[in-house]
Amino acid sequence: LALIIYGAAFILLERRRGGRSPSVCDTEKISYRHALLIGVFQVLSLIPGTSRSGATILGASLLGLSRTAAAEFSFFMAIPTMLGASLLKTAKFVGTGIIMTPTEALLLAVGSATAFLVSLISIKFLTDFVKRHSFSPFGIYRIVLGGAVLVYFLIFGR
Repeated sequence: LALIIYGAAFILLERRRGGRSPSVCDTEKISYRHALLIGVFQVLSLIPGTSRSGATILGASLLGLSRTAAAEFSFFMAIPTMLGASLLKTAKFVGTGIIMTPTEALLLAVGSATAFLVSLISIKFLTDFVKRHSFSPFGIYRIVLGGAVLVYFLIFGR
């Protein structure tokens, strides 16, 4: 249901935005107040079916940020979240007493570097996309995906 609700929210946001110009068009112009409030929206990602980036982009857009500034800031906000999660997993792994072999460490480093590069390419693509398009296709995607998930659970149960 959250997929569908947030999909509808993105579509409604785009309709509400209409031809109005945003109050903040650049991430460098985001105030501390805006950053704090966008962080509060990030808490919504605790609801199953809610993406962290979707919650923060929606919140930033509701606060008057442009699509590009909202998407870029959302990606910036992911850095401490992902770093913290990675450090926590590393601490838990080290706490088990298992020692990584040099080959395993190399594989982990290569995998991490590859994931980082793919993330940079994806972020570049998505920020370029939102410069030219609205969030409506993302909203439609979420509604379709949410409908598919509901149909799956109705047919196959849990």
